[in-house]
Amino acid sequence: MGVLITVLAVCAAVGLVLLGLSVRNVQQYEKGVVFRFGRLLPDIRGPGLRVIRPIGDRMRKVSVQTEVLGIPPQGSITADNVTLTVDAVVYFRVIDPVKALVNVRDYPSAVSQIAQTSLRSVIGRADLDTLLSDRDHINAELKKVMDAPTEEPWGLRIERVEIKDIALPESMMRSMSKQAEAERERRARVIAADGEFQASQRLTDAAATMADTPGALQLRLLQTVVDVSAEKNSTLVMPFPVEMLRFFDHQSRETDDEAEANGRLVRRSGSRSAQPELTVPVKPVVPALPLSGERVGSGGERIGSRAAVARERRDNWPARADSDPDGSRVHG
Repeated sequence: MGVLITVLAVCAAVGLVLLGLSVRNVQQYEKGVVFRFGRLLPDIRGPGLRVIRPIGDRMRKVSVQTEVLGIPPQGSITADNVTLTVDAVVYFRVIDPVKALVNVRDYPSAVSQIAQTSLRSVIGRADLDTLLSDRDHINAELKKVMDAPTEEPWGLRIERVEIKDIALPESMMRSMSKQAEAERERRARVIAADGEFQASQRLTDAAATMADTPGALQLRLLQTVVDVSAEKNSTLVMPFPVEMLRFFDHQSRETDDEAEANGRLVRRSGSRSAQPELTVPVKPVVPALPLSGERVGSGGERIGSRAAVARERRDNWPARADSDPDGSRVHG
């Protein structure tokens, strides 16, 4: 009787040990792949308690969660010959546990290597402006390049690839900062010029309105005086109305036009009247003999130079008073 109890106790213990070896717990985010004596069983075990053979069967659990893999910084040269350093991050998950276990040994490391080579390849085909301004296109291109060698043969799906940081050389950063500053200055000048243009249009409309209504200009003048006097200044500047200056300018132009018209009438009347002829009386010249080659004038005096000759001629020229008062000629 005691021997029977011992045998039963031993069988129960062995059964418990075998039951413990044959029961496996699979989590919700895992898939169980069973190998029997090294051969793959076609059935993939889902989450929960799963029973396998304690002898000969071996279960491998594969997580189907999305994994995040950081790509180390990679130095590369862009299409426009700019050297830079880029790092990225890859989001992937297992969609086929059998391929992930059978076709590739360490799929996280394999994905990391594929991401590094693909990142360098994509950067080499793009220029710097595209990398900085159109990252969505670069991310999509990088995901497309990585999907080809990972999804079908390895059972991995690349869900997303993001470029985290782009490190530029110091010289390139200074050049880009200068370019950005010049662009901001250009925009500021364009905006200021646009504002001046709109303000000029508004001022033109306001001037046209005030020109049609003189009272509006007077009210504006009084408002300006009130604004200046509100500052508690000791000096009050009164603006001079422009209309008064225009009035004086108009009056001066009318006066000039009248004077010009009168001058034209006087010139026309003078040209029509007959002008009396003026004859110069000729005085008798007293003959004189030159002494020692000198010139002698009409009065017998000596003329020694051209200046004296010109003076003598001027003095002997008949004056206006020698003619008659009625303007007739004086004949010699």
